[in-house]
Amino acid sequence: MKFFSSEFIQTAKAIAKRSARSLFALLLVAMVLFGNTHEALAKRSGGRMGGSAFRAAPSRSMPSNSGYSNRSSYSNSSSYSPIGGGGGFFFLPMFFGGGGGGLFSILLLVIVAGAVLQAFRGRGDGEGITGTDNKVTVAKIQVGLLSSARSLQQELTRLALESDTSSVEGLATVTRETAISLMRHPEYWVYVSSASENTQFALAEQKFNGLVMSERSKLNAEVLSNVSGRILQGKAAAPSLPSEGKLSIEDPSEYIVVTILIATAGETLAKLPTLRSSSDLQASLSAIGSIPADNLLAVEVLWEPQSEEYTLTTDEILTIYPDLVRI
Repeated sequence: MKFFSSEFIQTAKAIAKRSARSLFALLLVAMVLFGNTHEALAKRSGGRMGGSAFRAAPSRSMPSNSGYSNRSSYSNSSSYSPIGGGGGFFFLPMFFGGGGGGLFSILLLVIVAGAVLQAFRGRGDGEGITGTDNKVTVAKIQVGLLSSARSLQQELTRLALESDTSSVEGLATVTRETAISLMRHPEYWVYVSSASENTQFALAEQKFNGLVMSERSKLNAEVLSNVSGRILQGKAAAPSLPSEGKLSIEDPSEYIVVTILIATAGETLAKLPTLRSSSDLQASLSAIGSIPADNLLAVEVLWEPQSEEYTLTTDEILTIYPDLVRI
């Protein structure tokens, strides 16, 4: 007994074939979409290096005549007696006049007391940092370069892998070498952006950290990181020399972005020019690269893409980094 006619069976077979072809097409589309997503994530992966010396700043650069002192100095000052016995400040009336002191001893006591109060007032707020006058400059310089400068990605990768970011001297080296690497490629500079703010020492670390968070959030991933002496490296971070084929295929609408975030004691960078030309960028990079280690409080260098196999398109660079302007 036949349950289905031959025509019905043929129609079902035709529908099954069409469904199979449709399913195969959907699978191909899904593979392409997921492949593009993976490639986009790889393009948006960046590198990061730097560190902070805010916590060590007062102790490492305290001048001897600044009025800044530690707690033990204050506790010992009341018992210090260069003349006679240990009566603290009250040795003065005993020395000048024997019985009741005099005008000179009272004036001297007022002067000494004023100096001690000034020392207490400056303690712990960063006033002891050489040359700061309790001021810190927090600055950002951002550069968009043509993809022809792919060797810059190699230089930054090697610097991140070799630098000691746990010391102030190492951070100074990162700052100097990054500035030099950028200055070696002026013919590839296309976009620039800058910002600087002079603030109190007590607020500087928070402002710097805010800048770092803002710039890091623009990356989908950090495939290479060397911050405060801790190196984290992903699979795509291993440096490799690009082949001649890669270098010969250049798209002028593809870019690399490098960001320098820096905090320095005093007003060393407070007068950085607003970047509008190559000469402005040259002067700013020179100023950053020559900052003494004693004045450096924090620095972070971020770049994307980290891998020299990828670059950013014009649409990406203008969407992700809206502050960049063309020079």
